[in-house]
Amino acid sequence: MSIAITDPASNEAALREAGSEHIFMHASPYRALAKDMGKRILVEGKGCIVKDIDGNEFIDALAGLWLVNVGHGRSEIGDAMAKQASMLAYASSTQATTIPAIQLATHLAEITPGDLGTAFFCSGGSEAVESAIKIARQYHYHNGEPKRQKVIGRRGSYHGATYGAMSVSGTRPNAEPYHSPFMHGVLHASPPYCYRCDFRQTFPACDLLCADQIEQMIQYESPETVAAVIAEPVSASNGIVIPPDGYWKRLREICDKHGVLLITDEVINGFGRTGKMFASEHWDLVGDILTMAKGLSSGYAPIGAVMCRPHVVEAFEGDNKLTHLLTYGGHAAACAAALANIAIIENEGLVENSAKMGAHLLEGLNGLRHHPIVGDVRGLGLIAGVELVKDRETKEKFAESSDEIKHLNDGLQERGLLTRANHIISLSPPLCITKDEVERIVSILDDAIGDLERTFGYA
Repeated sequence: MSIAITDPASNEAALREAGSEHIFMHASPYRALAKDMGKRILVEGKGCIVKDIDGNEFIDALAGLWLVNVGHGRSEIGDAMAKQASMLAYASSTQATTIPAIQLATHLAEITPGDLGTAFFCSGGSEAVESAIKIARQYHYHNGEPKRQKVIGRRGSYHGATYGAMSVSGTRPNAEPYHSPFMHGVLHASPPYCYRCDFRQTFPACDLLCADQIEQMIQYESPETVAAVIAEPVSASNGIVIPPDGYWKRLREICDKHGVLLITDEVINGFGRTGKMFASEHWDLVGDILTMAKGLSSGYAPIGAVMCRPHVVEAFEGDNKLTHLLTYGGHAAACAAALANIAIIENEGLVENSAKMGAHLLEGLNGLRHHPIVGDVRGLGLIAGVELVKDRETKEKFAESSDEIKHLNDGLQERGLLTRANHIISLSPPLCITKDEVERIVSILDDAIGDLERTFGYA
């Protein structure tokens, strides 16, 4: 049965029932739309604000899923897609390319760090990571080192949901019961998570043991068997983990020393999120391969890309073709969306606004440290996190399924804030956010955290 959408509000019950029956929401149980009132039917967005079918307005403090960098309701991106689609929406990525794909690849070569200069297009972040792994492995094969197949990731990092990306992600406890065995040859090292250091050390006295551990793993496994190390410059999934000074320089040196490719995963970090166009720029870092998606189109079209340095793509010259393809890679209308999106970021100074408003946000969040359950606050540009603990001395976490966390999430939504909150309250609002909206986010968090403390006796 079809459902009329001319007046969605009058059909809210029917839409929720149909959505519950026919949409399997991601990372959710079946019929979540009907059974979980935290799941919403969104109908409209403008800037940082979204509205649901009932007319409730929220600050989208996670930019959808870390990606609506230019904000909601940018009709110029839709117009660019429509214009391209009316001429040519699609061309086979193995037989042809298109003008917007060439324009996008060229511009990406201009704005990505260092000499990253050649793009392989795909549909999103998971595909970008999957493609990067295959490129890295085949690169070594063509260079006469076919045993270089192993990939080192970091515990707590998330790189995607496809098989290879899931395997290199450091989130195995979530996937192990259902999807193991994982891809052969994947290892995981400690993250540069200073608040919860695996080595029980304090920076700088630790002398970057977390980076040196990766070298120890490479040496133990034998360098000639290791293809790549993959890591995000700032790890969102691990709780907005920002590495200490010197970490990236050390890791770059380790990879170079042992002939291992470094894959910098900028799927979340890229396109202004951290106050630079790419987070790698904060540390003068140039990965051999860089993955991107999310902010590439700000979610207006499914698109991702892998950027490679010259020495990587030169291994695929002549008869050494890349044995990898994706149907929607370089989709012309998606490339047009990405070009329009990047133009907005550049022309409206959104990278600069990210740095400015991010500093204001971090200042406000640090003001929440008076709450007994606030253990740590971290941020860089407009990606920030508030880490909650039951006890500051022991740093005991709140369980994701705890009554406290459920109460917190309900409280945030009731106060008009959409984000992801467990023991980390993650914040990643659109880069067009205003000072007033930043202060509103901090005020809502202050109220909701205080309510949690009073309700459960932590005050």
